Amino acid sequence: MARQLVCGPNAVLAAIREHPERVESVWLASERGDERVQAVEEAARAQDVAVQRVARKELDRMANGVRHQGVIAQYRAPAGREQSVSELLESIQGAPLLLILDGVQDPHNLGACLRSADAAGAHAVIVPKDNTAPLSSVTRRAAAGAAETMNLITVTNLARYLRELKEGGVWIYGADQDAEQTLAEIDLTGPAAIVLGGEGAGLRRLTREHCDVLVRIPMSGKVGTLNLSVAAGICLYEAVRQRLSAG
Repeated sequence: MARQLVCGPNAVLAAIREHPERVESVWLASERGDERVQAVEEAARAQDVAVQRVARKELDRMANGVRHQGVIAQYRAPAGREQSVSELLESIQGAPLLLILDGVQDPHNLGACLRSADAAGAHAVIVPKDNTAPLSSVTRRAAAGAAETMNLITVTNLARYLRELKEGGVWIYGADQDAEQTLAEIDLTGPAAIVLGGEGAGLRRLTREHCDVLVRIPMSGKVGTLNLSVAAGICLYEAVRQRLSAG
């Protein structure tokens, strides 16, 4: 496990609650004593995690530009998790809802996608081992705790993983602005994996070929594209809407 800084009250609190054994120490700004910081301190002390009060300028130096809001933790981050398709599907009750990100380079986007996936109740976020932003302190800060709660799976061969998902009964829906069908025209109530390409590049050819259906988000304004994490949130919540309507 590599040592890494986790910045921000939400991310640090989630790390303490989900994986206290990985949190080595917590630093809090001596200038802050509000409820959010107190909640972090109480959670840390309850898990026997060392807590230090330091000046905010010291936290600024430690964070090296990452927004911390007066809270930083040192965290032993595991390597990216690998999980077979059979293990993944066996762990899910009900119809799987998966988010697959093909080549996300921006750590802020990866973190925001993890946050949206967690909020939507997705069962996993799947990314290729190569050509993906690392799960860094920037990613964890953007995820606001979802990096600790979301099942993030890294795979060596994304095309093969997609093929095995299809063999397991999961429908693969690729997001493509040139697709004929819109998001609202497809049925996302069954086992579904939503695939989005990287920033600007979109879906890679091999990834596109493994999708069962290509779909687009309707765009009515003059802007031709959406931010990746915004598109991920829209797609996931369309699936949530359909599933809630179906009961």
